[in-house]
Amino acid sequence: MKDVKEHERVNDILLGQFERPLLQWLAGSMPKWVTPDVLTAIGIAGAVMIFAGYSLTGVSRGFLWLVNFGLVVNWFGDSLDGTLARYRRIERPRYGFFVDHTVDAFSEFLIVIGLGLSKYVTFEVAAMALIGYLMMSVLVYVRTYVDGIFQISYGRFGPTEVRVILLLMNLVFFFSEPTAIDSWFGPIWINDILVGLVAAVLILLFLSQTISTAVALSKQDE
Repeated sequence: MKDVKEHERVNDILLGQFERPLLQWLAGSMPKWVTPDVLTAIGIAGAVMIFAGYSLTGVSRGFLWLVNFGLVVNWFGDSLDGTLARYRRIERPRYGFFVDHTVDAFSEFLIVIGLGLSKYVTFEVAAMALIGYLMMSVLVYVRTYVDGIFQISYGRFGPTEVRVILLLMNLVFFFSEPTAIDSWFGPIWINDILVGLVAAVLILLFLSQTISTAVALSKQDE
């Protein structure tokens, strides 16, 4: 097992060429009172905004703008806290790893459950997406412990891309009415199909990555 300091961080995302320079610029522009812990708290505040915004869409679809603002705030805090720690050379590897990823799990819980409480996606489908996300989280953390590879992007998709997809999806929700298609089981909402597909992809990715990693580790341990 590898020490936290020796973990290889893999974050090969589509938007990385734009995100990484922006985060470096933001880290260099932050006043001294803005610490990594402050940014982590800002990320949580963004997740709370998302939860509140989705939950209130039954009152007015205008609350989707609160969701999108929360996504930006969540990205700012969650993506910048580690960058700022590395920029200022004040890393606390074990503390940072523990807090960052337990907070991530809580934030994703708020975001996805909020989506399930909205008028756009049924709660059961949103819960399946949350299960898929948590399964992938378990895989990421177990693999980090076993072989020291902390891989947070798969197929060049990571948390930033997911936020962008949610933001675009919210714009579709705002400018169009929910649409259903007829099936043998009755009407099925298009939004549920899309979120259900995301859940299925996450679960299938978990299964495929688990099997391939187990096979590789088995050969290494022979």
